[in-house]
Amino acid sequence: MDIFATPEFWVAVSFFLFLALVFYFGVHKKIATALDARADAIARELNEAQSLREEAEKVLADYRRKQGDAAKEADDIVALAGKEAKAMAAETSRAMKEQFERRMKQAEDKIARAETEALRDVRAAAADAAVAAAQSVIAGKLTAETADTLITQGIDTLKSKLN
Repeated sequence: MDIFATPEFWVAVSFFLFLALVFYFGVHKKIATALDARADAIARELNEAQSLREEAEKVLADYRRKQGDAAKEADDIVALAGKEAKAMAAETSRAMKEQFERRMKQAEDKIARAETEALRDVRAAAADAAVAAAQSVIAGKLTAETADTLITQGIDTLKSKLN
């Protein structure tokens, strides 16, 4: 009976009684149910986290695609603006060249008119000077006989041209 006096015996007995009570009241089932419920909750959270991750990846891929589209659109806009700027520069250059050519033509025409007018003025002045010189020479050297001869020759020339 020494075995009943040892503390290890009573610890073992109390442990087995405790286990018997636990099984009797079904605590192990409640613990298993609680652990199963916790495992199900964790599994649901993992599934939800996985679906959120997949959704986030889809959104990220969508935003990256949109960013690529926006970058491409921006490049297209820049290229179009460059083309329009070149076209506008070419049009402006062409218009300026046409305007320059028009003004050159106007200037050339004005110079030609001025030359023609100057030539006409010089000829008129030369004719006036020649007439004045001829008058002074004729007045100095013309005698009455020479004048009558010249008038007679002029009248004869006129008669022959009119007939």
